[in-house]
Amino acid sequence: MDNNYYNNYNSQNNNQQGAQGSNAGGYQSYGAGNGQNTNGYAYNSYQNNYNPYQQPGQQQRPKKPKKQHHGFGATLGKTVAIALAFGLVAGGVFTGVSFIGTKVLGIGSSKTQTEASGNKDTGDSASVQQTKTGEAGDLLDVSSIAKEAMPSIVAITNMGTISYQTFWGIQQQQSESCGSGIIINQDDDYLYIVTNNHVVEDADELTVQFADNETVTCEVKGTDASDDLAVVKVAISDIKADTLNNIKVATVADENQELVVGQGVIAIGNALGYGQSVTNGIISALGRSVTVQDEQTGQTIVNNNMIQTNAAINPGNSGGALLNAKGEVIGINSAKYSDTQVEGFGYAIPITDAMPIVEQLITREKVDESKTAFLGIQGQDVSADIAKAYNMPEGIYLYEVVKGSPAEDAGLRQGDIITKFDKQTVRSMSELKQQMAYYKAGEKVKITIERLENGKYEEHSIEVKLGSAPATQK
Repeated sequence: MDNNYYNNYNSQNNNQQGAQGSNAGGYQSYGAGNGQNTNGYAYNSYQNNYNPYQQPGQQQRPKKPKKQHHGFGATLGKTVAIALAFGLVAGGVFTGVSFIGTKVLGIGSSKTQTEASGNKDTGDSASVQQTKTGEAGDLLDVSSIAKEAMPSIVAITNMGTISYQTFWGIQQQQSESCGSGIIINQDDDYLYIVTNNHVVEDADELTVQFADNETVTCEVKGTDASDDLAVVKVAISDIKADTLNNIKVATVADENQELVVGQGVIAIGNALGYGQSVTNGIISALGRSVTVQDEQTGQTIVNNNMIQTNAAINPGNSGGALLNAKGEVIGINSAKYSDTQVEGFGYAIPITDAMPIVEQLITREKVDESKTAFLGIQGQDVSADIAKAYNMPEGIYLYEVVKGSPAEDAGLRQGDIITKFDKQTVRSMSELKQQMAYYKAGEKVKITIERLENGKYEEHSIEVKLGSAPATQK
């Protein structure tokens, strides 16, 4: 069986819980190595004589002397993710729990996926049953809950492309990552599956595998990168009638249901890409603040209301379900705390926080290209590494505001940093373009920016009336 390794997301715990053993210097990216930034260029390229981000009155932060590392910690940058596959993660970091293998290293899934089943006969009815719920008499035996809930959980495979730095320059290779998803809704045409954004981002092709091992292609319906949530949809016409009879829509806990520390929970997901597995435990804490950094993009995701559980959350569990003793979904498993001295620190997004976003992702539709909105800016992504190096906010640095554009008319300036678009956090131009795809020309939106004033960045909210894209932009 080929060895596998998974993509890990490094972070620090904002509320300092479990701070012993955490990275004193902030974030550390294990995937980049050798001081690489997330775009594959040398980190020092941002510290040469030309600084596109530095403005008059803002001093560049001096480079700190490199610390000498000793022992096991000094090897982490070289071992990359291979060490992580065996759990040898030192320094105390949060890790996004998707599971990745790359073909360039001869690492892949331990099993083959069946071909996507197109235009299958769905029988007389395309209605999918919903899971039934009932109080578990003994949480040491969760077999009845697992049996009922597992048909609502799927495995998601993401075939994409990764970039990495070599002696000969930046190379690209195909990668395969695995995560989980929850069948959350359906209509006459599609099944809708909620998962984490980091499970589906940068995908060239996505497939879902149902509980009966049937595999079908799917497509992204919508994403919210700032909350690490995504919805994918599967055409019901592509699903076999037998599969439709075997799968179910998950039951979501009532929004008024109170979670308490110590109550029993069950986690189900595609752990290690082997297929569905079940673990159980309790809610260890509520309202945890967690910051996770994506080593591929450098983007950070902050969630201030995570459920902490000691139920085992492993690579591949991202997007899977955290259930209560009734079999209702109370959370979406997303991350774990990884440290040689720590066990049982898994984290899930509360379903009460996720559902309003999920419902919006399901219902909203992208506008026709002929009605595409136009803002009129040219921007550069400010990643976590750049923000830390130059003491500036994460977001989109505006190096050009088009004359006569809606952005200029609203008062946006060169040097502003966009952090939110219509209350949604944006950290890159790609995220901004994804958000704008749902807005028509003529709509008014509020854009949150950080502007350098008297040597400090100050937050401003600016209302912009989006315009129509010039002919050259369409």
